[in-house]
Amino acid sequence: MADSNADAASANTWSPGKMAVVLLLAAVIGAFYLLDLHRYLSLESLKANRDRLLEFTEQHYAAAVLLFIFSYSLFVATNIPGAVFFTLTGGLLFGAVLATVYVNMAATSGSVLAFLASRYLLHDWVERKFGVWLGPLQEGFKKNAFNYLLTIRLIPVFPFFIVNLLCGLTRMSLGAFVAATAIGIVPGTFVYAYAGQQLGRINSLQEIATPRVLLAFTLLGILALVPLLYRTLTAKRSRA
Repeated sequence: MADSNADAASANTWSPGKMAVVLLLAAVIGAFYLLDLHRYLSLESLKANRDRLLEFTEQHYAAAVLLFIFSYSLFVATNIPGAVFFTLTGGLLFGAVLATVYVNMAATSGSVLAFLASRYLLHDWVERKFGVWLGPLQEGFKKNAFNYLLTIRLIPVFPFFIVNLLCGLTRMSLGAFVAATAIGIVPGTFVYAYAGQQLGRINSLQEIATPRVLLAFTLLGILALVPLLYRTLTAKRSRA
């Protein structure tokens, strides 16, 4: 109990470094909305600028990759809408396979930033705002944190950013969080990256998120629980 109180006290200590991080994140979010940048995050805008984007990527490939990963990670860390747009763009510029790799790096990095911010900077705010969801998450993590988070990542009906924040309030290790996130987002990332690669044939996002794709994600999420169910059944039989 004493350790728990010490951790909470440490998390709530606002050093200059912590203040700088919070102010930086606030500045990123503020700039996005003040400059009205969301008007560029649309399928129509992407198709209209595809030739210029492809030309820039061909001439400055390394810079394009670094800029893509950096921007994507900031969007994920700050919960700015645009993840689908970025994934489509990645598919267009780099192809489905490489885009899946780059998006995975960016989304995982952004998730880690949100996870650490929740654990060490915004603990009280996250608990007040999203604490009602924390109980069920804690119960699931007690059984098997990795498989539980993997299931959440595979089933795309859970708010990605809120899961990042709530995980920061649990006792889940950073390593398990990174692994489950990196693996769990691969199927969804590839679907949208492939769609971006086929951008010329797509007229709306509804053509990507079909019932069959969502069903496939759900089945993948259920599959991730199989090892946990197997261990539970085995334990019951051994006790019997």
